[in-house]
Amino acid sequence: MTRRDTRTMDLLAWEPPQVAAGYGTEVAGRGPMENKIARLISQALRDAQDEQGLNRETVAGLMTLELHRSVTKDMLDKWSSEASTTHRIPLDAFCAMVKVLEAESLLGFIPQVLGFIAVPAKFGDIIEMHLIEEKSRDLEARRLALSARLKGRS
Repeated sequence: MTRRDTRTMDLLAWEPPQVAAGYGTEVAGRGPMENKIARLISQALRDAQDEQGLNRETVAGLMTLELHRSVTKDMLDKWSSEASTTHRIPLDAFCAMVKVLEAESLLGFIPQVLGFIAVPAKFGDIIEMHLIEEKSRDLEARRLALSARLKGRS
């Protein structure tokens, strides 16, 4: 039986890096907006626990420091519960959560709802360059069409 060479990369296993911030649609799921938000917050809090060892009490403390007002574990529990229909996370608290958890995946939700994506600033110049090149091609095609029309008149 032949053994697999583990030092050689498998080209077919490569996946491009994720450019846009955001969880996959399976995390937010379906249903009312408030349920999607609760699911996303719950996922971000689970990720913080699993990846950074931050429990909800610690997250509440960090958010309190960021917002300069009290945030409690109970508030986090309610914001992340689909059953809690009377407690919604305020936008400034949502921003503080993204910041203290470094949860870029959470950041992508609002732009996605509005038909946009959130991309890291490091990609801004690349995107702008692409748009400029695209516009240049359009202008060149227009210039050539006008030039051909003018030559046809003479």
